[in-house]
Amino acid sequence: MELEFQEAGAPARNEPKTVGASGRSCRAASVLRWFTTVIVFAAFLGLGLGVAILGPTFQDLARNVNRNISSLSFIFVGRASGYLCGSLIGGVLFDCMNDFLLLGMSMLATAVGFYLIPFCKRAVLLIVMMSVLGASIGILDTGGNVLILDIWGDKGAPHMQSLHFGFALGAFLAPLLAKLALGTTVSAENHTEPDFQPPATNGSSEADSASLFGLPDDMNLLWAYAFIGTYIFIVSVFLFALFFKKSSRQEKSKASYQESRRAEYHKSLLCLLFLFFFFYVGAEITYGSYVFSFATTYAGMEEREAAGLNSIFWGTFAACRGLAIFFATCLQPGTMIVLSNIGSLASSLFLVLFNKSPLCLWIATSLYGASMAATFPSGISWIEQYMTISGKSAAFLVVGAALGEMAIPAIIGIVEGQYPDLPIILYTCLGSAIFTAIIFPVLYKLATLPLNRQQKAIRKSEDKKAMPSSSRL
Repeated sequence: MELEFQEAGAPARNEPKTVGASGRSCRAASVLRWFTTVIVFAAFLGLGLGVAILGPTFQDLARNVNRNISSLSFIFVGRASGYLCGSLIGGVLFDCMNDFLLLGMSMLATAVGFYLIPFCKRAVLLIVMMSVLGASIGILDTGGNVLILDIWGDKGAPHMQSLHFGFALGAFLAPLLAKLALGTTVSAENHTEPDFQPPATNGSSEADSASLFGLPDDMNLLWAYAFIGTYIFIVSVFLFALFFKKSSRQEKSKASYQESRRAEYHKSLLCLLFLFFFFYVGAEITYGSYVFSFATTYAGMEEREAAGLNSIFWGTFAACRGLAIFFATCLQPGTMIVLSNIGSLASSLFLVLFNKSPLCLWIATSLYGASMAATFPSGISWIEQYMTISGKSAAFLVVGAALGEMAIPAIIGIVEGQYPDLPIILYTCLGSAIFTAIIFPVLYKLATLPLNRQQKAIRKSEDKKAMPSSSRL
């Protein structure tokens, strides 16, 4: 009897061990998810550093390749073209490769690019390096959004906000880093452009036989880029470690559930959201790029005040992206988009009506930067509620934002030159705000209409099932 009692009680003694093991595995999975989110946040912080460092160091790079600033402007076109290609390539590769492996490879390529850029002595080589760097950044931008959605699913809104806050924080820190690294050479900026001579005017055989790579004239430029490259390399090591730890597609089982509730007009939703991001990002970059020239030429501000107006825009933009992390825990992504649209519409209208008042410009610019902060990550989180975002879908949306960033500022620059007496920049921001405020209700209607039909069909089927039981009663 004692033996029988022990045999019968053996499973009871083993059951707590099984429960404890499952609890530990759940905690380990939760810790791994949070650790992965922190690493992706660090990657986007490096992304912001890498994108924003070009502006403060542009003159030093031009001096390094013996070119004037105007002849080296193609560097921005090369980086933007590489970014578009990288977004498209990344969208395809993320559907057939491991996320961590691809992100680690793109971060490693980005780090190598940052190490090599200060050594470039030819303008063509520098443009090619920037194009490759833009491609790796495009892969990282697409993959980071997809990875956060894969890890957290419908609960990823706060983490998506934190991801893009990391990018804004990096963009804010990059000029400070450049100022610390290049502070001793600021006085040379005043005579930078006159000292440059195009290669065609040099005409020396020594210039033609010059090596493609060489030590930069200013070693501080090397330290600035080497610091960012080292940081990105360390992040890539953690991404490779995560690749060897597990596959990033463990939670793909949620795709079958989301497939059953995918919106019927999912292609139309993607196209409309493409246009939404096109105009939103285009207006954001247009105002951030041209507000300084607008304030000095049209509003009559001094350069110091105009620089402060530009800083307050990006400062409120970065600060509200940080606050959006906490708002996303208690507000739905759709609600945040509506609030952002209302704020951008009101502030842009205020800018148009009172474009000559410095006080109104300060207030409206602060509100406009705050209103634009949470729109893009909220849009990605919102569409995830109605359809599965694959790598190709994320790349399609990122390309829409990148095209808006390229096309709208370029067009506005041309139009502003034709009509210098009109506040074209403010009209663009107001028109974009009106368009996004109109198109989002259309997006919401398309996303929820098929779901309403499915809910009605389910209710009808439940009613039919309930009818025989009521007849028997």
